[in-house]
Amino acid sequence: MVGMYDNQEDWEIAAQMGVANYGQMTAGGWMYIGPQGIVHGTYNTLLHAGRLNFGIGQDEDLKGRLFVSSGLGGMSGAQPKATEIAGAVAVIAEVDYSRIKTRHDQGWVRKASSDLKEIFTWATEAVKKGEPLSIAYYGNIVDLLEYVESNNLAIDLLSDQTSCHAVYDGGYCPQGITFGERTKLLETDRKTFCRLVDKSLRRHFQLIKRLVEKGVYFFDYGNSFMKAVLDAGVKEIARNGVDEKEGFIFPSYVEDIMGPHIFDFGYGPFRWVCLSGRDDDLDKTDKAAMACIDPDRRGQDRDNYVWIRDAEKNKLVVGTRARILYQDAKGRINIALKFNEMVRKGEVGPIMIGRDHHDPGGTDSPLRETANIRDGSNVMVDMATQCFAGNAARGMTFVALHNGGGVGIGKAINGGFGLLLDGSEGVDEIIRMAISWDVMGGVARRAWARNENSILVSIEKNEDRSDTDHITIPYVADDELVEKMVEEAFAKRR
Repeated sequence: MVGMYDNQEDWEIAAQMGVANYGQMTAGGWMYIGPQGIVHGTYNTLLHAGRLNFGIGQDEDLKGRLFVSSGLGGMSGAQPKATEIAGAVAVIAEVDYSRIKTRHDQGWVRKASSDLKEIFTWATEAVKKGEPLSIAYYGNIVDLLEYVESNNLAIDLLSDQTSCHAVYDGGYCPQGITFGERTKLLETDRKTFCRLVDKSLRRHFQLIKRLVEKGVYFFDYGNSFMKAVLDAGVKEIARNGVDEKEGFIFPSYVEDIMGPHIFDFGYGPFRWVCLSGRDDDLDKTDKAAMACIDPDRRGQDRDNYVWIRDAEKNKLVVGTRARILYQDAKGRINIALKFNEMVRKGEVGPIMIGRDHHDPGGTDSPLRETANIRDGSNVMVDMATQCFAGNAARGMTFVALHNGGGVGIGKAINGGFGLLLDGSEGVDEIIRMAISWDVMGGVARRAWARNENSILVSIEKNEDRSDTDHITIPYVADDELVEKMVEEAFAKRR
């Protein structure tokens, strides 16, 4: 949308007039594979959050740790499943009982209750035994946090996955009303509903603040929760006490976890769909992908090896015969070439590969994907547009460029792709050219922002592919030298 109209209100008008539709993060690029992708992302996020804060080794999981959050919807519903795969205990609040039933029937939530005393009895026992467990609380997250705070209960990790990118459109249910009452207010008295949302967000913030002071690690999960709190009038959540331009006082999962430990290395949600629709093809590709991963190369590779090894057991498929697997550029190229060879030999049917837009180089969003790019360029859409254009030029089957998605209209631009593996040697060449561009463009951008891990990965990439392409490595200035020279220059002027 043209800049001055690039906001939620004008987008809604455009959508009603039939000239716009919501691209989202993945559905607009056709390859929507259900919540499997966010299960893997949440699995990685939780593991790295634990390692950053609790001294957990690269070869360890979150055994004996408790994670509390909210939301069991289309994306947030991944939280309990991901927590169990990571070895921890999850307590997730949800106000819509139909969502709880769906996740329980699916096997992604093992226990459910509206009794907080019962819930934390279960959780405490599981933590003590070091056993993974997922529990749904039928109720409001603010009520849950009040119970935790007043009873001085110990939790380790805390987040939120309510749909705060649409906070005044029903994405966040205020404390004090039921889900049904929320729906009725949206239809009959939106002004009152919005007032209740702001009041609840302010209370939600105060509870998080107190728990953080007690040692709980809270992180924003990219759902615009902290921006919603700011919009509700809580200026102290902003680092500058005014607006979001300098970030927020609490960590964001990209800024502090996914960014430096996943995206800066080039890892992201590579995915594929077996177009035959056969379970057998998915089993074969799982095994082939696992054989391409060296679990001893990096900690991230070990986590991803465990993920794909146990993927079938964890029953992650919803809809299409598809798989998500976090990989870096080298891993994606190797796996894609292997798959194309399998198609060529008739071992499997045709395969479509792609990725989620939540990737090192596909999305520009200062509240999420580019949150750990701190050279001022995180408000520009360099990566998404260059990624889109470069993928088109290099022969991807289709490309997509979207507004919004996840954090809302006007807050992100996403570039995506799909590549049909038909077994041809021509596709082998596209794999080698295009996937490197798709991933390493983002790593280069992060290196130019002086992100240390990205600089190291870029140097390694230049050595591996010296005959094909090259990333310009930034010269990082010595801060002390710069400060000294500036002082000397000013001294001369005096």
